[in-house]
Amino acid sequence: MAGGAEPYLDSLRRELQSPGPAALSVLLALLVVALTLLLWRFAQGARSSRRAVLLLGLCDAGKTLLFARLLTGRYRETQTSITDSSAVYRVSSDKGTNVTLIDLPGHESLRLQFLERFKAAARAIVFVVDSVAFQREVKDVAEFLYQVLIDSTVLKNAPALLIACNKQDVTMAKSAKLIQQQLEKELNTLRVTRSAAPTSLDASTTGGPAQLGKKGKDFDFSQLPMKVEFVECSARGSKGEEGDADFEDLEKWLAKIA
Repeated sequence: MAGGAEPYLDSLRRELQSPGPAALSVLLALLVVALTLLLWRFAQGARSSRRAVLLLGLCDAGKTLLFARLLTGRYRETQTSITDSSAVYRVSSDKGTNVTLIDLPGHESLRLQFLERFKAAARAIVFVVDSVAFQREVKDVAEFLYQVLIDSTVLKNAPALLIACNKQDVTMAKSAKLIQQQLEKELNTLRVTRSAAPTSLDASTTGGPAQLGKKGKDFDFSQLPMKVEFVECSARGSKGEEGDADFEDLEKWLAKIA
C-alpha cells in the first residue's frame, strides 16, 4: 500500500519544491482553511469562557424577584438593589449545563458602573421591562437600553439579548409586540438626536460609538450584531405569592443560550 502511494508523494514533493500556479493555489487554499479554523476555535473558546447572564433593567422592573424565582422557584419580597447578586443556574434541559446569573442594580446612578464591571463576561443579557409601567417609563427604558447597545464591548462580543416583558399577570400590562415597536421608535429617535450632537456631548461612560443600527434606515432590532428576542413573563405569577412564576419562555431561552 505504501509502495503504491509513493509515486503520488514524490509528485507532491516535486510540485512543492518547484511550485507552479496550481501548487500555489492549493497552498493558499490550505492556508485560508487553516486560518479560518484557527479563528473559529478562538471565537468559540472566547464565547465558552463567557458564562454570565446579566439581568438588567430599571428599578422595580422585577429583576431581583425574577432572579430569586429562577434559582429557588419561590416567591420572596424584594427591595431595590444597590449591589450585584450572583449564583449558578442549572438550565432545565438534558445538557446538564449551567450559567452564572448576575442581577445588577437598576438605579440610574449605579447601573452603568455595574455594567462596566461585568459586561466582558456576558454570554447573554436579559433586559427586564416593567410591562405595566412601560408607557410612562419608555424614554428611560430606551435610554438605558441605548447605552447598553452602543457599548463597544457589547457590540464586539454580541451576547444574545432577551427583552423580558415582565408583570404580564397584571391586566394593564403592555404586550411584547407593542413594547418592541415602541422601543424601536424611541431608540431610533435617540440615535438621530445623539448622532446630531457634538461628539464630546455624545460620549458615554461605556465608551460606545454613537451609531446604532444601519445608517439611513429607521432602527429595528434585526440590525444589531446580536440576536434579539422578546418574551412575555411574570415573576410574580397569576396566583401571586402562593403560585408559580410564569416564565417558561425565559427558561427555554436560557437553556438555548447556555
